[in-house]
Amino acid sequence: MTIDEQSKKKMLSYRWAIFGVLAVAYFFVYFHRTTGGAISQTLQDAFGVGSASIALLASAYLYAYTLMQIPSGILTDKLGPRTAASAFLALIAVGSILSALAEPANNFNLMIAGKFIIGIGAAVVYIPIMKVLAVWFRKNEFATMSGILLLVGNVGGIAAATPMVIMMDVLGIEMTYIVLAVITAAIAGACYLVVRNFPSEKEFPSIEEIVSEETGEPITEKNTDKIGTVEALKMTFTSGRKFWPLAIWFFALYGTIMLWQASQAGSYYQNCCGFSKGDAGLLLTMVGVGMVFGCPLAGRLSDRVLKSRKKVLIIGTVVYTIIWAVIWATSGNDSMNGFAVQAAINFLFGFFGGWFVVSYAQVKELYPIAMAGTSTAALNLFPFAGGAILITIAGFIVTNKTLAQYQTVWLMALALMVVACVCAFLSVEKEKA
Repeated sequence: MTIDEQSKKKMLSYRWAIFGVLAVAYFFVYFHRTTGGAISQTLQDAFGVGSASIALLASAYLYAYTLMQIPSGILTDKLGPRTAASAFLALIAVGSILSALAEPANNFNLMIAGKFIIGIGAAVVYIPIMKVLAVWFRKNEFATMSGILLLVGNVGGIAAATPMVIMMDVLGIEMTYIVLAVITAAIAGACYLVVRNFPSEKEFPSIEEIVSEETGEPITEKNTDKIGTVEALKMTFTSGRKFWPLAIWFFALYGTIMLWQASQAGSYYQNCCGFSKGDAGLLLTMVGVGMVFGCPLAGRLSDRVLKSRKKVLIIGTVVYTIIWAVIWATSGNDSMNGFAVQAAINFLFGFFGGWFVVSYAQVKELYPIAMAGTSTAALNLFPFAGGAILITIAGFIVTNKTLAQYQTVWLMALALMVVACVCAFLSVEKEKA
């Protein structure tokens, strides 16, 4: 078929407006996810609570996020990315208001409830974005775009470290969350105004039609096809090696990222390494900086250089595991506690940890595009379950904030990553035609 050139140009241009709005939304999703590590001491001082309560606060987001993954995929496939993302971004604003009320009420339970609601809202943002990427971008652009999205998200992670500490020092806890609520509500409105589920809603040609014209290959699958929810879930969870090695791998890898970045590292640096709260925040910032560089590079390697999801996945997992071995083996070693050394470790931690981004392209390609939301959400269930469970376990282990307790947690993370390496090798990817 012949596609009108002007219509094609408009479609390829408009998708960037959609991506831009959703990327800003994801910035704040990641911002809320990773605030716990840097501001943990501020919250403990303000509410008079201990490390177990702070761990519960951090895991509240992750438990909510985990519980909503399957519903998120179903809502995305049924309602479309536009409605799903807009409505649940608004819910993040509601959770932020509840968090703001916690300080004047001197009620830490309100803070936990707010965090839980924020987690529910945030859970139905990432999956719609993945569906948008699947519908509006070429298959050989998907991993690269996912990497760019994670780059933006990790800038949010960076803002959740030192800038968030400064913001709370200047504005206070209550006003900080009010500001976040207003910003998130505005983004929800922009999302509803700009995002469209399919190019056809703007009378644009589909990406399948564009690719078919560019390559001369026939269209084998339409993004408007429908697959029932039960069938999609069954296809995903009963697919053996197509799904389960990636699921277990993601549980361990992202769970340990959250364990470090959003829970224990900031406290470890202050209590066992002698760093100030500001320096600990800067060190955690380096995790986000590493991901800013690592995520888009991994996507580019996957799409354009190695042209393999699995190879990139294995390389990133193995190096990331080695970094955990270094963290465990050198904890308590004064010669390794210099700021520059720890900054480098955190940068590499984020750089190679961020290579997880290619897993979404890997799993998406194994299933029909009509169930992209459901299959991606099914996989996304496991990283956040990993984060929630590991943070909770660590909260019970690190009771007195001794070096030995932190070393136990680091060893647990290393053991999980050895399992993750095995799973990475066992995972499968779609064979190239």
